Amino acid sequence: MSENDNVVPPPAPPVAAPPPIGGTQSSDERMWALFGHLSAFTAFISGIGCLAGPLIIWLIKRDTMPFAGEQAKEALNFNISVALAFVALWILTIITFGLGIFLTFPAGCLLFLGWVVFTIIAAINANNGVDYRYPLTLRLVK
Repeated sequence: MSENDNVVPPPAPPVAAPPPIGGTQSSDERMWALFGHLSAFTAFISGIGCLAGPLIIWLIKRDTMPFAGEQAKEALNFNISVALAFVALWILTIITFGLGIFLTFPAGCLLFLGWVVFTIIAAINANNGVDYRYPLTLRLVK
């Protein structure tokens, strides 16, 4: 046996913990951001709920929780854009004396499906602390 047979290799350096998902938001802030997006589903209870829910959360949390306020504002802008698109489809149906419904009904169904899907995607991202921006959104509320 030689002298090197009893030598123990040095221990491996400690592995650093993985960085947190998203930013440095607290769990409360991420929860309120999640509520900011999911509050749009109150439209099933009251049609105006898709605007009122994100608006209320934005007004309450924009000063105390910047991430939650920003996400609620993003949800509000998206829901305003979707509401304007639904109104435009409804007006198109009226000015074509109902014949436009063959175009506007399928378009409205696709718009509704996109609204649900993008709201769920935004809620999941907000819960993970990721700053989500909706596509094709008019940024009316600054």
